[in-house]
Amino acid sequence: MFSRFWGECAFPIHRGRANRAAIAAIAAVVFASAVAGTLELAGASPTGGAVATAAMSEIDTEDVFGFVEGADIGRAGEQEVEIDGSLRSGKSTGTYNAAATAFQYKYTAFADFRISAVATLADYEIDGVAGLSNLDRMSMQSLSFDARFRLLDRAKAPFGATLSLQPHWGFADETSGVPLQHFGWVALLLADRELVPDKLVGAINLSFDTDRTRLLPNHAVEQEPTPGIGAALAAQIAPDLWLGGEARYLRSYDGASLQVFSGQALYAGPTLYARIGKQGWVSAAFNIQIWGGAVGVPGGLDLVNFERYQAKLRIGFEL
Repeated sequence: MFSRFWGECAFPIHRGRANRAAIAAIAAVVFASAVAGTLELAGASPTGGAVATAAMSEIDTEDVFGFVEGADIGRAGEQEVEIDGSLRSGKSTGTYNAAATAFQYKYTAFADFRISAVATLADYEIDGVAGLSNLDRMSMQSLSFDARFRLLDRAKAPFGATLSLQPHWGFADETSGVPLQHFGWVALLLADRELVPDKLVGAINLSFDTDRTRLLPNHAVEQEPTPGIGAALAAQIAPDLWLGGEARYLRSYDGASLQVFSGQALYAGPTLYARIGKQGWVSAAFNIQIWGGAVGVPGGLDLVNFERYQAKLRIGFEL
């Protein structure tokens, strides 16, 4: 499975220095790929920057960042398939690796409305993590759909804005991997703007995520909603090649109505986006928790409600 293969490469089950070294290597590969692509593409353009800019295809900001998303939804009638692999690694104790692969079909039915269908598979490798049972298994994590409504078109307004609603039916707990049937949803408000035409774009996201659930000793389910805010910048450094960075602030609560605050985390890291031919693209992001805290737990990070490292790799193809 895609998630297990990448998980074994990026986040090996062996804990400690080997794990941290592998993560550092992944970050280095992201930057090295960007630099190599810049040199290669610059050498392939005999007429310089003007031709390079003209060769750049129309910007699609949805995927040009990483975990943060742009407001674009595609043109009316456009169809796209996407594989979205995400990795989460690192808890306060033991070894924790959770990978998920989402297979998505997107269809822009109208100029300002898009619908998507998503099936997500998960792979958990948990050993010695406080509060979680040891686990090494793959499972179907969820089925969902995503309805996106474009509120403002960036081409006609000062910035673009899109509302995304993503209900889902889950079959495994997102954190522990324990089989668990539940219903949840994610709401996103996405805004973006071209700061320098065809060269620099920025985005801000507001999110409310009820995906995280916890199985209590009496077999009841308690929701752990996660509101958050994220911001990102991406710059075109060569034709069809974008390099950027993003930061996300997340809060965790116990109870669907945000009754009890349980922790917070601030993530930051680099992003990479590249077009592949006329119809394909790939994007990658690597985030590290740089600040946070869990209620009642000492330390400057929240490794109870969140993970130390998060990574994302997406591959898409327009039909």
